[in-house]
This record gives sequence, C-alpha cells and structure tokens, in this order.
Amino acid sequence: MNIHKNARTTPYSRLLMARRVDAGERVSKVAGDFCVSEQTVRKWVRRWRSGGDIALLDRSSRPARLRGTPEERIDQIERLRRQRMSSPAIARQLGMPNSTVTKLWRQIGLNRLKAIDPPVPVVRYQRARPGELLHLDTKKLGRIAGLGHRITGRRTGAINRHHGIGWECLHVCIDDACRLAYSEVLPDECKETATGFLARALAWFAGHGVVVERIMTDNGSCYRSQMFRQACVSHRLRHLRTRPYTPRTNGKAERFIQTSLREWAYARAYVSSQQRSAALAPWLDQYNTARPHTALGGCPPATRLRQSQLLCSTEGTVASSRPAFANDRSGGPGQGSPKATGGAQRPCGGSPLRSRSLKEGPMPDQMKNVLGNDS
Repeated sequence: MNIHKNARTTPYSRLLMARRVDAGERVSKVAGDFCVSEQTVRKWVRRWRSGGDIALLDRSSRPARLRGTPEERIDQIERLRRQRMSSPAIARQLGMPNSTVTKLWRQIGLNRLKAIDPPVPVVRYQRARPGELLHLDTKKLGRIAGLGHRITGRRTGAINRHHGIGWECLHVCIDDACRLAYSEVLPDECKETATGFLARALAWFAGHGVVVERIMTDNGSCYRSQMFRQACVSHRLRHLRTRPYTPRTNGKAERFIQTSLREWAYARAYVSSQQRSAALAPWLDQYNTARPHTALGGCPPATRLRQSQLLCSTEGTVASSRPAFANDRSGGPGQGSPKATGGAQRPCGGSPLRSRSLKEGPMPDQMKNVLGNDS
C-alpha cells in the first residue's frame, strides 16, 4: 500500500485507535490524541470490529459498478466516424460529451484519419528492357560557402550559417530496367535548364547503346512547359507524368535522390559548391559500375545493362525479362501492373557498354550460364 506523505493515519495507527476505544477510552479523547475527527475514529473502529485487522487497509476507490457506453451507441459512433465526421459533430448529433466520443475513437482504433481510409496497395513494376522508361526528377541543394552547422554543429555565439547565397539544383535521370543513372548539378530548374538536361541525358544513354522510348516526371512547371513538350516530340519520346501529390509513382528517381544525398552530397564535408559538384562524377561512375544494387541481385547497373545487350545480340530479339541471377529481386515484366512492359517493342541497339565513364568488366559467371557459355 502506498501511503502519501501527509496521511494522518496508517494501518498501525488505525489499529491503535480501535484498541483504545475498545478498551473503554472516550472517542473524543482518542480523536484528539491522533489529530483526527471523531467520525474518522468511529469509522475505523466499526471496520475493525466487522472485519478485523485486514479491514484497516485502504480500499480501492474504483466504483463497484461502472456505467459503460452501450454497444449500439459505439456502433453509431463508428459508422459516423467512417463518414469522416469530426468528434464535435458526432457529439452534437448523438448528444454525448466530446471527450467520450474521442475516447471511444481511441478504443475502436479510429482516432486517426489514416485508419479510416483503406491502405493504398503497393504497385511495383519494372520494365523489361533498358530505355523503355527513364525517370527524371530534381532536388534543390543549398549552395556552400564554407563549413556549416551540419558539420560543425550549432554553437552559442558562433555564426556558421550563410544566408542568401542561393540554391543549386540536382537533376537526375535513372533507367527503370537497369538502374543506370545520369546526374548534373545545374543552377536552377527552369524549363530551359530541364530541356537541356534532357538532351544531354538522352545523348549520354545513346552513347551506351540505350534507345529511350519513354520518360516519367512529376508535374513541375519545367516539365509541363511547352519547350519541354516540344523536346519530347522532337526526340520521339512519350512523356508520362505522375498523379499530383503521388511521388511514389516516380519512386525510382526519388530513391536515387536519397542515395545521392546520403552517399555523395552529405557524405563528407565540402568547403564550396564547386568541390561538391566535382565529386559528383566520380561517385556516379562508382554507382553505375561498382556499387551493388539490391534490386539487381547485388550487381551494379552496368552489369545489368551489359546482360540485356548481350541477350539482345545473342537471341536477335528483345531482352529477356527473367531474372538472370539466383537472388535477383527485380522480377519480370508487369510486376504489379499490366502496363509495365506496354508499348511497341524495339530491339536493343548499340554496342556493349564502353565509355569513358563506365568501365568494361569481366562477364559474371551467372551471365555465362544465361548465355549457355558456361565452361
């Protein structure tokens, strides 16, 4: 039993009171000695005579009978809540306290709006061939003019923030099938900048034998501009745009941006924006040629691209979409969506991957098994 610090009586003092009264002392004198009222003395004497020493312990303050909300009323609250009504509106309609309505919301698990809406099904897809779909996106980066609080931390009296030096914009482009990526740090995200980046990205992919058929972007103003639309027409590209406020549709570009920030932009301390921009090309080369990719079975994008090009040249048809490695999690065409490999199919063009930025490596043993050249 937890006795608070200002308690006038304890089980032991109550027992002394009861024994003194039982021995014949006056109730008023016992009450004065223990600094309590006569009513308190009579209460503990009565309990001791009826229940013994155990009756001198504190009783629970919980009511013997609780008044609960009827099940019919709880069902009404749940039905109205699923109609997205607020707690004050439900309380007014049912004539109940607002606190009772919110308490019942928590009990039935409907106190948050996300519990009312059914979960959005996760639709995962991957194109069968490199070039079928490129994901484009942008990310603003603050300019650097010395080490800031991200590196040095916030210290009282220290001025390590640089206000008004502006922003840079990271433009990214990643292939849906092989995850081959291309990025540039540009001054802004205007329509002229985005259109120029698209042309350079298409030329870069074409240099690696990738014929681009479609691109996917969000609904940014640069991507909705007439200039960008004309550039897509001139390059014979189908332009797909995501649904508003649904970035997960362009999830591969979003994930690549996270990887870029974690492994390049914020991986080390840069003293200037120029130093950070200069570090992008080496990191991008490492990402494309050496960094293992989880969705590609632990292989870099260059290996997947080389695999697709070899399959095209060997079979004389479009690249196979079956997993080439035992632990390849990329799946096949139409993962979760029948449109994953839609559209006209064009054979992969170009020679095997050779460029100044992507290095040719030995053919993996798993690739030899796919081509039937296992020795």
